[in-house]
Amino acid sequence: MGIFDFLSKKSNPPAGGASSDKKVAGLAKVVADKRAQTYDRLDAIQSLAGMKSADAAAALLRRFTFSIDPSITDQEEKDLAFRGIVDAGKDAVPAVVEFCLKAEALTWPLKVLREVLDEADYRAELVRLLDRFDTEYARNVEPKQQLIVALGDIKGDDVRIAVERFLEDVNETVRFHAVQTIFSQDNEASVPALVKMLPAEESVRVKNKVAEGLMGRGWTVPAELRGSANQALQDSNGFSVGPDGKLRKGAGYG
Repeated sequence: MGIFDFLSKKSNPPAGGASSDKKVAGLAKVVADKRAQTYDRLDAIQSLAGMKSADAAAALLRRFTFSIDPSITDQEEKDLAFRGIVDAGKDAVPAVVEFCLKAEALTWPLKVLREVLDEADYRAELVRLLDRFDTEYARNVEPKQQLIVALGDIKGDDVRIAVERFLEDVNETVRFHAVQTIFSQDNEASVPALVKMLPAEESVRVKNKVAEGLMGRGWTVPAELRGSANQALQDSNGFSVGPDGKLRKGAGYG
């Protein structure tokens, strides 16, 4: 019997009363317990999902902090928690945002925000979240990297501006994804930021990503940055900047 077969046989929990806070807290402990019996954890997830409240959504988010075997059970439990949070609607957003600031990975909370918010609010929320991160060393860069990647699917000047500062992140992978997301905005206003990063950039793959993007879009490097760009690209994959400010690959300009 699968998880959803099991759940279909259970009745919805009664409406909360004076002891609802204690009930949520007790269920939250079970949901967050990796060692709990699957049956007990499922019961707790279903009970919280049926409440459709902000507090219940906050408790359900804790199920995204660990994985279990078998993977199919893990996926089904997380799907159920996801649906319960989404059913709480926009009331769940503050809890989801707070979770994002502490989580090791944002795969599921970002899916929730995408589901419950319209595109403008979703974009604004992701930009605000990214603004909470800095460009210094972090033990785990996955959250800000996932935010930058998610913003690559959205266009907006606020996105471009928010992501540009991560061109100087200490983590090479974050910089690489920042370049990708900036190019996804299709806004030539980012050219100065992209070119100014090149002299200090140590990663050849990041330099090549910048050069390929500039060349592919036919964007023009400002005159005052062409010399430093050419010098910075000497160790790249045959890219150079011509007198017209356009990048090309192959023999240098004469």
